[in-house]
Amino acid sequence: MKRMHKTRKRLTYLLMFVIVISSLVGYYRVTYMRSLETVTQGISESIIRFHVRADSDSEEDQEVKLKVKQAVVDYIRPMLSESESIDESRNILEKESAAIKEVAVSTLRDNGFDDDVRVYFERSYFPVKSYGDVTFPAGYYEAFRIDIGEAEGKNWWCVLYPPLCFVDAVYGVVPEESKEKLAGVLTEKEYKTVTDKGCQIKFKYLTFLNELFGL
Repeated sequence: MKRMHKTRKRLTYLLMFVIVISSLVGYYRVTYMRSLETVTQGISESIIRFHVRADSDSEEDQEVKLKVKQAVVDYIRPMLSESESIDESRNILEKESAAIKEVAVSTLRDNGFDDDVRVYFERSYFPVKSYGDVTFPAGYYEAFRIDIGEAEGKNWWCVLYPPLCFVDAVYGVVPEESKEKLAGVLTEKEYKTVTDKGCQIKFKYLTFLNELFGL
């Protein structure tokens, strides 16, 4: 009888412990998410993303996607490099949309592809994504899109404003000069969010909590 009583007592303590931990985790998550939402909104209103989506995930479609990306970046680089605001960059991209489509189509044709191309702006939800050692939290962002063919393959992405697309992040590090441009359009907290590796871990941690608790 005493043993059963002790067992019940332990189970009660264990249940109380689980409830307390769950409450703390929930409070932490809600508090952090509210703060992150505010920061993410500020980030999303300060940048223009660039996405080029391939027709499919075949090796050939992925290779030509990168050729289209490079041709478009080379074309738009001189104009966007001198842009001093997000509005100016947006206006340049809108004005050059037809020419950018021609560059993309021409690149496809030169490589033996007859796919159609769509060029447009969109504002939609994007998951956590890293460009070099800069990581942008999940959220709704404005993006300049180039869709090749059915656009069912993986996409290549970067940031057109401020112009991170014009640097090589293949080795995992965005140059300090480019980070300074990014810092110039973000608040101190926003900049720390996208450049702090600790924040990257938190993003993944929150995703884990969502899956664990079905949120």
